[in-house]
Amino acid sequence: MLNKLKVFTVFAFLILFSFGCETNYVPKPIGYFRIGLPKKVYVKKEFDCPFAFETPTYSNLEIKKNGDHSCWFVVNYAPFNAKLFVTYRAVDNNLGKLIEENHQLTFEHQIKANSIEPTILRRDSAKVYGLLYDVSGEVASALQFYVTDSTKNFLRGSLYFDVAPNQDSLAPVVVFLREDVLHLINTMEWR
Repeated sequence: MLNKLKVFTVFAFLILFSFGCETNYVPKPIGYFRIGLPKKVYVKKEFDCPFAFETPTYSNLEIKKNGDHSCWFVVNYAPFNAKLFVTYRAVDNNLGKLIEENHQLTFEHQIKANSIEPTILRRDSAKVYGLLYDVSGEVASALQFYVTDSTKNFLRGSLYFDVAPNQDSLAPVVVFLREDVLHLINTMEWR
């Protein structure tokens, strides 16, 4: 009886050992969650301001009333926990000052930025001129821009996320939303 118990124990150990050895443990690399990106469909936004543009259907436009600045708004990209803050100012012989303010606000991110790359924006047919800044690194705002018609209107925008900045995990969303910001600029119409 003791012999049979020993044989059974050895046999059971061999079976368990042979199945256990076939699976090799491989640690999984550190990764990020997969981000589902919606299809891009745009709608025109017109409101009581001297401009109009198109935004994606997965965003909300929130008008901010702020004293004389009634054309300030936020494009809320809720699926991505991101907001594009946009401020409008009328140009009154102060275009240089407005551009310099924009430049200073953008380069405040230089402390944490790896680079700040400007892209010239120019649509002569619509009189839309400006700069788009791609700010890379662990920064609060990955995109900043301004557009103007050079005589009456000035619009400034900055994209912020409601999460701690992490360039690696936010990169796909920044690229995706950059297309939306460019679409907003490319469909901008002064009135």
